[in-house]
Amino acid sequence: MKEENLLNAKTLSGEEKHEYSLRPKNLSEFIGQEKVKENLKIFIEAAKLRKEALDHCLFYSPPGLGKTTLSHILAAEMGVNIKITSGPVLTKPGDLAAMVTAELSDGDILFIDEIHRLNTAVEEALYPVMEDFTFYVNTGKGPGATTLKIPTPKITIVGATTRSGLLTGPLRDRFSIMINLGFYEKKEIETIIKRSASILNIKYNDDGITEIASRARGTPRIANRLLRRVRDFAQVKGDGIIDGKISIKALKALEIDEEGLDCLDRELLYAVAEKFSGGPVGIENIAVALSQEIDTITDTVEPYLIKAGFIQRTPRGRILTEKAYKHLKIENKGGDNTLFK
Repeated sequence: MKEENLLNAKTLSGEEKHEYSLRPKNLSEFIGQEKVKENLKIFIEAAKLRKEALDHCLFYSPPGLGKTTLSHILAAEMGVNIKITSGPVLTKPGDLAAMVTAELSDGDILFIDEIHRLNTAVEEALYPVMEDFTFYVNTGKGPGATTLKIPTPKITIVGATTRSGLLTGPLRDRFSIMINLGFYEKKEIETIIKRSASILNIKYNDDGITEIASRARGTPRIANRLLRRVRDFAQVKGDGIIDGKISIKALKALEIDEEGLDCLDRELLYAVAEKFSGGPVGIENIAVALSQEIDTITDTVEPYLIKAGFIQRTPRGRILTEKAYKHLKIENKGGDNTLFK
Protein backbone atom coordinates (compact mmCIF):
# COMPACT_ATOMS: atom_id res chain seq x y z
CA MET A 1 0.00 0.00 0.00
CA LYS A 2 1.41 3.38 -0.96
CA GLU A 3 1.44 5.94 1.79
CA GLU A 4 -0.20 8.56 -0.41
CA ASN A 5 -3.22 6.26 -0.72
CA LEU A 6 -3.93 6.11 3.01
CA LEU A 7 -6.49 8.92 2.81
CA ASN A 8 -8.19 7.53 -0.29
CA ALA A 9 -11.65 6.73 1.07
CA LYS A 10 -12.23 4.00 -1.50
CA THR A 11 -11.57 0.41 -0.45
CA LEU A 12 -7.95 -0.48 -1.16
CA SER A 13 -6.71 -3.83 -2.42
CA GLY A 14 -6.81 -6.50 0.27
CA GLU A 15 -8.75 -4.30 2.67
CA GLU A 16 -12.12 -6.06 2.41
CA LYS A 17 -11.41 -8.62 5.14
CA HIS A 18 -10.46 -5.88 7.59
CA GLU A 19 -13.60 -3.90 6.81
CA TYR A 20 -15.80 -6.96 7.21
CA SER A 21 -14.44 -7.77 10.67
CA LEU A 22 -15.09 -4.21 11.87
CA ARG A 23 -18.46 -3.72 10.20
CA PRO A 24 -21.40 -3.16 12.61
CA LYS A 25 -24.06 -5.81 12.21
CA ASN A 26 -27.17 -3.81 13.16
CA LEU A 27 -28.39 -0.25 13.58
CA SER A 28 -27.73 -0.22 17.32
CA GLU A 29 -24.01 -0.89 16.66
CA PHE A 30 -23.78 1.69 13.87
CA ILE A 31 -22.19 4.90 15.18
CA GLY A 32 -23.16 8.30 13.78
CA GLN A 33 -25.70 9.31 11.10
CA GLU A 34 -28.35 9.58 13.83
CA LYS A 35 -31.10 11.06 11.67
CA VAL A 36 -30.50 8.45 8.99
CA LYS A 37 -30.73 5.62 11.54
CA GLU A 38 -33.89 7.08 13.04
CA ASN A 39 -35.61 7.18 9.65
CA LEU A 40 -34.39 3.74 8.60
CA LYS A 41 -35.76 2.21 11.80
CA ILE A 42 -39.19 3.57 10.90
CA PHE A 43 -39.02 2.38 7.27
CA ILE A 44 -37.89 -1.09 8.36
CA GLU A 45 -40.53 -1.44 11.07
CA ALA A 46 -43.28 -0.26 8.71
CA ALA A 47 -42.24 -2.78 6.04
CA LYS A 48 -42.25 -5.56 8.63
CA LEU A 49 -45.71 -4.59 9.87
CA ARG A 50 -47.03 -4.70 6.30
CA LYS A 51 -45.11 -7.92 5.65
CA GLU A 52 -43.70 -6.37 2.51
CA ALA A 53 -40.26 -5.90 1.01
CA LEU A 54 -38.54 -2.68 2.00
CA ASP A 55 -38.97 0.10 -0.55
CA HIS A 56 -36.08 0.68 -2.96
CA CYS A 57 -33.27 2.70 -1.35
CA LEU A 58 -30.54 4.91 -2.74
CA PHE A 59 -27.50 5.83 -0.63
CA TYR A 60 -25.30 8.62 -1.94
CA SER A 61 -22.18 10.14 -0.40
CA PRO A 62 -18.40 10.34 -0.84
CA PRO A 63 -16.62 6.98 -0.38
CA GLY A 64 -16.13 5.37 3.01
CA LEU A 65 -19.12 6.79 4.88
CA GLY A 66 -21.13 3.60 5.31
CA LYS A 67 -23.24 2.94 2.22
CA THR A 68 -22.29 -0.73 1.93
CA THR A 69 -22.41 -1.24 5.69
CA LEU A 70 -25.92 0.18 5.93
CA SER A 71 -27.04 -2.05 3.06
CA HIS A 72 -25.88 -5.12 4.97
CA ILE A 73 -27.60 -3.79 8.08
CA LEU A 74 -30.86 -3.35 6.15
CA ALA A 75 -30.73 -7.03 5.22
CA ALA A 76 -29.95 -8.07 8.78
CA GLU A 77 -32.71 -5.92 10.28
CA MET A 78 -35.23 -7.19 7.72
CA GLY A 79 -34.09 -10.80 8.21
CA VAL A 80 -33.43 -11.33 4.49
CA ASN A 81 -30.50 -12.21 2.22
CA ILE A 82 -28.42 -9.69 0.32
CA LYS A 83 -26.79 -10.10 -3.09
CA ILE A 84 -23.87 -7.78 -3.86
CA THR A 85 -22.98 -6.51 -7.32
CA SER A 86 -21.91 -3.26 -9.00
CA GLY A 87 -22.78 -1.19 -12.01
CA PRO A 88 -19.66 -2.06 -14.04
CA VAL A 89 -20.18 -5.81 -13.43
CA LEU A 90 -23.67 -5.81 -14.97
CA THR A 91 -22.60 -5.52 -18.59
CA LYS A 92 -25.80 -6.85 -20.21
CA PRO A 93 -29.45 -7.43 -19.23
CA GLY A 94 -28.82 -11.17 -18.97
CA ASP A 95 -26.48 -10.56 -16.03
CA LEU A 96 -29.31 -8.84 -14.20
CA ALA A 97 -31.84 -11.51 -15.19
CA ALA A 98 -29.80 -14.29 -13.60
CA MET A 99 -29.79 -12.47 -10.27
CA VAL A 100 -33.38 -11.29 -10.04
CA THR A 101 -34.99 -14.49 -11.32
CA ALA A 102 -32.81 -17.24 -9.85
CA GLU A 103 -30.64 -15.97 -7.00
CA LEU A 104 -33.09 -13.93 -4.92
CA SER A 105 -36.34 -14.58 -3.05
CA ASP A 106 -39.19 -12.37 -1.87
CA GLY A 107 -37.94 -9.63 0.42
CA ASP A 108 -34.26 -10.11 -0.44
CA ILE A 109 -31.99 -7.18 -1.24
CA LEU A 110 -30.01 -6.64 -4.42
CA PHE A 111 -27.26 -4.14 -3.63
CA ILE A 112 -25.82 -2.37 -6.68
CA ASP A 113 -22.69 -0.38 -5.89
CA GLU A 114 -21.63 2.38 -8.30
CA ILE A 115 -25.15 2.28 -9.70
CA HIS A 116 -24.43 5.42 -11.72
CA ARG A 117 -22.21 3.27 -13.94
CA LEU A 118 -24.98 0.96 -15.18
CA ASN A 119 -25.09 0.86 -18.94
CA THR A 120 -28.30 1.99 -20.63
CA ALA A 121 -29.60 -1.47 -21.57
CA VAL A 122 -29.19 -2.85 -18.04
CA GLU A 123 -30.72 0.26 -16.50
CA GLU A 124 -33.77 0.02 -18.73
CA ALA A 125 -34.15 -3.67 -17.88
CA LEU A 126 -34.06 -2.75 -14.20
CA TYR A 127 -37.03 -0.35 -14.42
CA PRO A 128 -39.83 -2.97 -14.63
CA VAL A 129 -38.12 -5.02 -11.92
CA MET A 130 -38.32 -2.03 -9.60
CA GLU A 131 -41.84 -1.05 -10.63
CA ASP A 132 -43.72 -4.29 -11.22
CA PHE A 133 -41.28 -7.07 -10.18
CA THR A 134 -41.15 -8.16 -13.81
CA PHE A 135 -38.28 -8.88 -16.16
CA TYR A 136 -38.81 -8.64 -19.90
CA VAL A 137 -36.84 -10.82 -22.31
CA ASN A 138 -36.84 -10.05 -26.03
CA THR A 139 -36.59 -13.09 -28.31
CA GLY A 140 -35.91 -13.01 -32.01
CA LYS A 141 -35.44 -10.01 -34.28
CA GLY A 142 -37.52 -8.10 -36.74
CA PRO A 143 -41.28 -8.65 -37.26
CA GLY A 144 -41.15 -12.06 -35.58
CA ALA A 145 -39.65 -10.76 -32.35
CA THR A 146 -41.56 -11.45 -29.16
CA THR A 147 -41.25 -10.30 -25.57
CA LEU A 148 -41.45 -12.72 -22.68
CA LYS A 149 -42.73 -11.43 -19.36
CA ILE A 150 -41.00 -13.16 -16.44
CA PRO A 151 -42.16 -12.46 -12.88
CA THR A 152 -39.41 -11.83 -10.36
CA PRO A 153 -39.43 -12.07 -6.56
CA LYS A 154 -40.56 -8.96 -4.72
CA ILE A 155 -37.10 -7.70 -3.92
CA THR A 156 -35.58 -4.45 -2.72
CA ILE A 157 -33.05 -2.68 -4.92
CA VAL A 158 -30.48 -0.77 -2.89
CA GLY A 159 -28.24 1.47 -4.95
CA ALA A 160 -25.08 3.23 -3.83
CA THR A 161 -23.27 6.02 -5.60
CA THR A 162 -20.61 8.62 -5.03
CA ARG A 163 -21.86 10.58 -8.05
CA SER A 164 -25.59 11.10 -7.63
CA GLY A 165 -25.52 13.80 -10.28
CA LEU A 166 -24.68 11.15 -12.89
CA LEU A 167 -27.86 9.15 -12.22
CA THR A 168 -30.51 9.50 -14.89
CA GLY A 169 -33.79 11.07 -13.85
CA PRO A 170 -35.86 7.93 -14.55
CA LEU A 171 -33.59 5.77 -12.38
CA ARG A 172 -33.46 8.27 -9.52
CA ASP A 173 -37.24 8.62 -9.55
CA ARG A 174 -37.71 4.90 -8.93
CA PHE A 175 -36.11 5.10 -5.49
CA SER A 176 -38.62 6.09 -2.83
CA ILE A 177 -36.02 6.19 -0.04
CA MET A 178 -33.05 8.47 -0.83
CA ILE A 179 -30.42 8.99 1.85
CA ASN A 180 -27.41 11.28 1.79
CA LEU A 181 -24.67 10.24 4.22
CA GLY A 182 -22.58 13.13 5.54
CA PHE A 183 -19.11 13.25 7.04
CA TYR A 184 -18.88 12.22 10.70
CA GLU A 185 -18.16 14.46 13.66
CA LYS A 186 -14.82 14.07 15.40
CA LYS A 187 -16.42 12.59 18.55
CA GLU A 188 -18.22 10.00 16.42
CA ILE A 189 -14.95 9.06 14.71
CA GLU A 190 -13.29 8.69 18.11
CA THR A 191 -16.05 6.31 19.21
CA ILE A 192 -15.70 4.32 15.98
CA ILE A 193 -11.92 4.03 16.46
CA LYS A 194 -12.32 2.88 20.06
CA ARG A 195 -14.83 0.24 18.98
CA SER A 196 -12.46 -0.99 16.27
CA ALA A 197 -9.50 -0.99 18.65
CA SER A 198 -11.45 -3.18 21.07
CA ILE A 199 -12.34 -5.64 18.30
CA LEU A 200 -8.69 -5.76 17.18
CA ASN A 201 -7.39 -6.02 20.76
CA ILE A 202 -5.37 -2.82 20.40
CA LYS A 203 -4.33 -1.01 23.58
CA TYR A 204 -4.75 2.77 23.52
CA ASN A 205 -5.31 5.90 25.53
CA ASP A 206 -7.64 8.79 24.70
CA ASP A 207 -4.87 11.10 23.45
CA GLY A 208 -3.78 8.56 20.86
CA ILE A 209 -7.32 8.07 19.59
CA THR A 210 -7.91 11.84 19.44
CA GLU A 211 -4.85 12.34 17.22
CA ILE A 212 -6.04 9.68 14.78
CA ALA A 213 -9.61 10.97 14.74
CA SER A 214 -8.53 14.55 14.05
CA ARG A 215 -6.83 13.42 10.83
CA ALA A 216 -9.37 10.84 9.62
CA ARG A 217 -11.30 13.35 7.48
CA GLY A 218 -14.62 12.48 9.10
CA THR A 219 -14.55 9.09 7.36
CA PRO A 220 -14.80 5.76 9.23
CA ARG A 221 -12.93 3.80 6.56
CA ILE A 222 -9.96 6.15 6.77
CA ALA A 223 -10.11 6.16 10.58
CA ASN A 224 -9.88 2.37 10.73
CA ARG A 225 -7.07 2.33 8.19
CA LEU A 226 -5.05 4.87 10.16
CA LEU A 227 -5.70 2.91 13.36
CA ARG A 228 -4.07 -0.18 11.85
CA ARG A 229 -1.08 1.79 10.59
CA VAL A 230 -0.53 3.59 13.89
CA ARG A 231 -0.78 0.20 15.63
CA ASP A 232 2.18 -0.94 13.52
CA PHE A 233 4.25 2.01 14.75
CA ALA A 234 3.15 1.41 18.34
CA GLN A 235 4.32 -2.20 18.15
CA VAL A 236 7.66 -1.49 16.45
CA LYS A 237 8.59 1.99 17.74
CA GLY A 238 6.73 1.99 21.06
CA ASP A 239 5.42 -0.30 23.77
CA GLY A 240 2.39 -1.52 21.83
CA ILE A 241 0.06 1.12 23.23
CA ILE A 242 -1.37 3.83 20.98
CA ASP A 243 -0.87 7.10 22.84
CA GLY A 244 -0.66 10.70 21.70
CA LYS A 245 3.11 10.65 21.22
CA ILE A 246 3.22 7.52 19.03
CA SER A 247 0.16 8.65 17.04
CA ILE A 248 1.81 11.98 16.20
CA LYS A 249 5.06 10.23 15.29
CA ALA A 250 3.29 7.68 13.07
CA LEU A 251 1.08 10.18 11.28
CA LYS A 252 4.03 12.49 10.67
CA ALA A 253 5.96 9.58 9.15
CA LEU A 254 2.93 8.86 6.94
CA GLU A 255 2.95 12.56 5.88
CA ILE A 256 -0.55 13.20 7.16
CA ASP A 257 -0.68 16.65 8.70
CA GLU A 258 -2.75 17.98 11.59
CA GLU A 259 -5.63 18.93 9.25
CA GLY A 260 -5.82 15.42 7.82
CA LEU A 261 -4.22 16.36 4.50
CA ASP A 262 -1.74 14.13 2.68
CA CYS A 263 0.73 14.78 -0.11
CA LEU A 264 -1.89 14.75 -2.88
CA ASP A 265 -4.13 17.19 -1.00
CA ARG A 266 -1.29 19.62 -0.44
CA GLU A 267 -0.11 19.20 -4.02
CA LEU A 268 -3.58 20.18 -5.22
CA LEU A 269 -3.68 23.25 -2.99
CA TYR A 270 -0.20 24.33 -4.06
CA ALA A 271 -1.14 23.85 -7.72
CA VAL A 272 -4.21 26.06 -7.43
CA ALA A 273 -2.26 28.67 -5.47
CA GLU A 274 0.89 28.83 -7.57
CA LYS A 275 -0.06 27.65 -11.06
CA PHE A 276 -3.52 29.19 -11.20
CA SER A 277 -3.14 32.21 -8.89
CA GLY A 278 -5.65 30.83 -6.44
CA GLY A 279 -8.38 30.28 -9.01
CA PRO A 280 -10.95 30.12 -10.30
CA VAL A 281 -9.72 27.07 -12.21
CA GLY A 282 -11.56 24.18 -13.86
CA ILE A 283 -11.27 20.64 -12.57
CA GLU A 284 -9.82 19.50 -15.91
CA ASN A 285 -6.85 21.85 -15.53
CA ILE A 286 -6.29 20.72 -11.94
CA ALA A 287 -6.30 17.07 -13.00
CA VAL A 288 -3.76 17.77 -15.75
CA ALA A 289 -1.53 19.73 -13.38
CA LEU A 290 -1.52 16.84 -10.91
CA SER A 291 -1.37 14.05 -13.55
CA GLN A 292 -4.47 12.53 -11.93
CA GLU A 293 -7.79 11.30 -13.26
CA ILE A 294 -10.67 13.74 -12.89
CA ASP A 295 -12.66 11.12 -10.97
CA THR A 296 -9.84 10.79 -8.44
CA ILE A 297 -10.01 14.51 -7.77
CA THR A 298 -13.81 14.81 -7.64
CA ASP A 299 -14.54 11.57 -5.75
CA THR A 300 -11.59 11.23 -3.38
CA VAL A 301 -9.71 14.48 -2.85
CA GLU A 302 -12.09 17.36 -3.40
CA PRO A 303 -15.06 16.50 -1.10
CA TYR A 304 -13.01 16.78 2.08
CA LEU A 305 -11.10 19.86 0.94
CA ILE A 306 -14.43 21.58 0.34
CA LYS A 307 -15.93 20.35 3.61
CA ALA A 308 -12.85 21.46 5.55
CA GLY A 309 -12.94 24.90 3.94
CA PHE A 310 -9.74 24.82 1.88
CA ILE A 311 -11.35 25.26 -1.53
CA GLN A 312 -14.73 26.37 -2.79
CA ARG A 313 -16.48 25.24 -5.94
CA THR A 314 -18.02 28.10 -7.91
CA PRO A 315 -19.67 28.34 -11.35
CA ARG A 316 -16.36 29.66 -12.71
CA GLY A 317 -14.19 26.95 -11.15
CA ARG A 318 -12.36 26.04 -7.94
CA ILE A 319 -11.11 28.85 -5.69
CA LEU A 320 -8.57 28.59 -2.91
CA THR A 321 -9.67 30.00 0.46
CA GLU A 322 -7.68 32.09 2.89
CA LYS A 323 -7.61 29.08 5.22
CA ALA A 324 -5.69 27.17 2.56
CA TYR A 325 -3.08 29.92 2.19
CA LYS A 326 -2.58 29.99 5.96
CA HIS A 327 -2.24 26.22 6.11
CA LEU A 328 0.30 26.17 3.28
CA LYS A 329 2.07 29.18 4.84
CA ILE A 330 2.25 31.01 1.54
CA GLU A 331 1.13 34.49 0.56
CA ASN A 332 -2.16 35.15 -1.19
CA LYS A 333 -0.97 37.03 -4.26
CA GLY A 334 -4.40 38.17 -5.32
CA GLY A 335 -5.71 36.12 -8.22
CA ASP A 336 -9.45 36.32 -8.81
CA ASN A 337 -10.50 34.95 -5.43
CA THR A 338 -11.57 38.27 -3.91
CA LEU A 339 -14.50 36.48 -2.24
CA PHE A 340 -12.13 35.39 0.52
CA LYS A 341 -10.24 38.62 1.14
